[in-house]
Amino acid sequence: MNDIWLTRIVPHASSRDARGDLGNAVGLHRRLMSLFPDGAGPDPRAALGVLHRVEDSPTGPYVLMQSRQQPDLGKLPKDYGTAAVRETSPLLSALRPGATIHFRCVASPVRKPGAGTRSLYNLPAVVPLTGAHADEWWMRQAGTAGLKVLTLRSQPLDSATGLRGRRGTDQQRIRHARTRFDGTAAVIDPDQLRAKLTDGIGRGKAYGCGLLTIAPARSREGATRA
Repeated sequence: MNDIWLTRIVPHASSRDARGDLGNAVGLHRRLMSLFPDGAGPDPRAALGVLHRVEDSPTGPYVLMQSRQQPDLGKLPKDYGTAAVRETSPLLSALRPGATIHFRCVASPVRKPGAGTRSLYNLPAVVPLTGAHADEWWMRQAGTAGLKVLTLRSQPLDSATGLRGRRGTDQQRIRHARTRFDGTAAVIDPDQLRAKLTDGIGRGKAYGCGLLTIAPARSREGATRA
């Protein structure tokens, strides 16, 4: 499989740039994309395979980013924070059917109402899912990722929000409801799993949703887990 890089960025609490990015899903997306060369096509995020999420830790939040190309961490602002990158493809290539893994994914579970229902009840184009409905959504997604879920814990998170567009023009507010899914699963189809690990899951991939990470069940640290 192609190279897959996993980058961990620990922002400094004293950095104004970092604090601003952590509170703005659009700004953080732009910051991360600035670590890669221009000219990646009409959808550079997808072309470069850039997925990320913000994780909390006892010492503060950090950013976990995955990409098909090694980022240039020297492009981060001075005193933004500390960062490290590692290549994970050999570990993903070792996935085999029957292996048991831990997984984590912060995703935006939604459903699309039928045209008639949407018009009748004046519903939005997509409706966020919570609770058992979100869990059912995840079970379907895991199945398409070549996984059989063994245990599952889900936790609603604050929505990813921000303003998209140039200042002084018509800006669009983005909002993606988020749920964090953790658990264990058996690998059924390694190729399907590798594809989902690379491409991400669900909506809002530019704004901190969809990054699936895994680790061997014998350890909570490993292949693509921060």
